[in-house]
Amino acid sequence: MEANKIIIKPLLTEKSYSGIQNKIYTFVVAKNAGKIEIKKAVEELFGVQVEKVNVVNVKGQKKTQNTKAGRTVGKTSDYKKAIVILKDSSKSIAFFDSLS
Repeated sequence: MEANKIIIKPLLTEKSYSGIQNKIYTFVVAKNAGKIEIKKAVEELFGVQVEKVNVVNVKGQKKTQNTKAGRTVGKTSDYKKAIVILKDSSKSIAFFDSLS
């Protein structure tokens, strides 16, 4: 799989912002990607050295909406989240440096 298809987008939440100073970054990744593939993709895309990768499968939430026609029930998509920890000797990712 190509690196661009493995790393879908960065995940920017309050908790992920707090990890940026410690070189901990969070990404939404392809559902069928493994830890080794994610590590290689991050190293290739951003030119950094990855120490560790943690992966979490996130289930979508149920959503209800009341309309004139009645109640409609839906669900957000499931996705896979990767938490990437860089080595101390590695440089930080420039995209995240501009945010903090």
